Amino acid sequence: MSPVFGHGRLRIYILKLLDESPRHGYDVIRLLEDRFMGLYAPSAGTVYPRLAKLEAEGLVAHDEDGGRKVYRLTDAGREELASVAGELRELEEELVSSIKDLAAEVRSEVRGSVRSLRDELRGAAKDARRQERSEARPVTREVRDLERELERLRTEVRLLSRRSDLSPAALVNARHRVVALLEELRTELGGSTA
Repeated sequence: MSPVFGHGRLRIYILKLLDESPRHGYDVIRLLEDRFMGLYAPSAGTVYPRLAKLEAEGLVAHDEDGGRKVYRLTDAGREELASVAGELRELEEELVSSIKDLAAEVRSEVRGSVRSLRDELRGAAKDARRQERSEARPVTREVRDLERELERLRTEVRLLSRRSDLSPAALVNARHRVVALLEELRTELGGSTA
């Protein structure tokens, strides 16, 4: 049982629903769930015994419609409802307050979920772009060969620069070979290399 419906309050609300219009028991169940926006969803085992009790007290009566009972409020039921009008008003105010609280809670949860989802999507997009970049520039055999050749030339230039018997022209020639290979590598990788 919902805390909204303390002792006797469900009874009052069922009387209110039947005052609005005659209804099948199932309609009462559906309307309670709709009006409480899912906050309270009564079972048939909750509603039908109350309808039977209200009928036994002479507050409601039923007619048969296609083999189904259609409940309606009696004059005694209208008098009962009028006598608890203040309690009904209070119940409806609590209902509105409960629904507002629930709506605020749902909005907060939705905002948090949307924020979390947005962060996850940004992260996934960043990962996808990173993956794309790495897949867009696969390390081919040629690139590895260029890198090896570049490293070999760097080592050779370092060794040559330490030799005192080399001419400046030999050093310049080795430097030009390294620069040319570096440019080939930059073109192959599609960017700059340090």
